[in-house]
Formats: sequence, structure tokens, C-alpha cells
Amino acid sequence: MAKPRILLADDHPEVLDSLRGLLDKLGEVVGIVEDGHALVEAAQRLQPDIIISDISMPRMNGLDATRALQACVPQSKVIILTVHREAVYLSLAFNAGARGYLLKRTAVAELPRAVLHVFAGDRYIGQGVGGREEWVSTDGDEATTWRSEL
Repeated sequence: MAKPRILLADDHPEVLDSLRGLLDKLGEVVGIVEDGHALVEAAQRLQPDIIISDISMPRMNGLDATRALQACVPQSKVIILTVHREAVYLSLAFNAGARGYLLKRTAVAELPRAVLHVFAGDRYIGQGVGGREEWVSTDGDEATTWRSEL
């Protein structure tokens, strides 16, 4: 199986540095950006397989960027990596087109698994995210939504 081409977006350089180190073994990190506008521009230019984005970013938040990405690079799959654990954010992210959602506090343990599952076409909902059960039952097909069992 080919390694995914990954684009990272977060407004904290230290988070980007640690994510890059974690993901370099899993795929090819093709770009790193620090705001939503730069994310959309880089995605159009780089055509990544996987986009990992924070929600809270300057110039355009990750949810608005995800909606824009669905229009301009629909083949790229978005994973939201955030501090927001509330169910409303999970719903907003998936309704915007995200395929994965996990918390920054579990990123070291879960992000590699999330990338592999989303790259394979599944959804991924991380440990500690509110509303996980509702998304599985709403979709009606548990085989397409992979939930963490840390």
C-alpha cells in the first residue's frame, strides 16, 4: 500500500513540529501551514491524500476550510485534530466533510491509526470525543466508522 501524502495545518508551530515527527514514519508530509487560507491554497497546489487540521486557526477556521476543501480538493480526506471534545464540534466537522476527528491530548496514541483508517476510506472518531455513539448509529453502518478503543 502506498504511503499517504499529508498536509498539516495548525497555528501552533510546536504542535506542527511534533506532528511532523510522528507522521514522517507513516507517510510523506508534503506541507505545513498555520492558517485556514494557507491550508486551502496549499491543498490545491499539493493535492494531498490526507489533511490534518485544527479547528481554531486564524484567517479561516478549520471547519470553514474543510468545507472549502470539499469543493476544491474533494479527493483529500480531512482529519480534525483539536482540543474541542464537545459533540457539537464533531457534528460540525463531519457535516463540513471531515472523515476523522480526534483530540490533541490523544494524538500520539491515535493519530497514526486515524490516518491509516481514513486513508483506507473509513471514518475515525477518537477516544474522549463527545457524540461518537450518535454518529455511528446515525450513519447506520458501523463498518465505516472506526472508533478508538484505547
